[in-house]
Amino acid sequence: MTLDIQFKIKGNQYYLKHLRENSHWYKILNRTPEMFAKFEDEVKETYQLKPIHRINKAMNTINMVQTVLSTLKP
Repeated sequence: MTLDIQFKIKGNQYYLKHLRENSHWYKILNRTPEMFAKFEDEVKETYQLKPIHRINKAMNTINMVQTVLSTLKP
């Protein structure tokens, strides 16, 4: 594994956690460092870090607040 990839992994808690939970990525990243982009995508999908996931979380929070406020209205 190249030093650049090692620094990226150690600098991001999600990358490190995913690598520990899915150890097959050690072998993949050691043999083909070009697969790091795919690794990043998998991490973002697993931990819901993509912008669409953030938008959905915000919408769910807004809907919850609206529901609470509507139940409190007389």
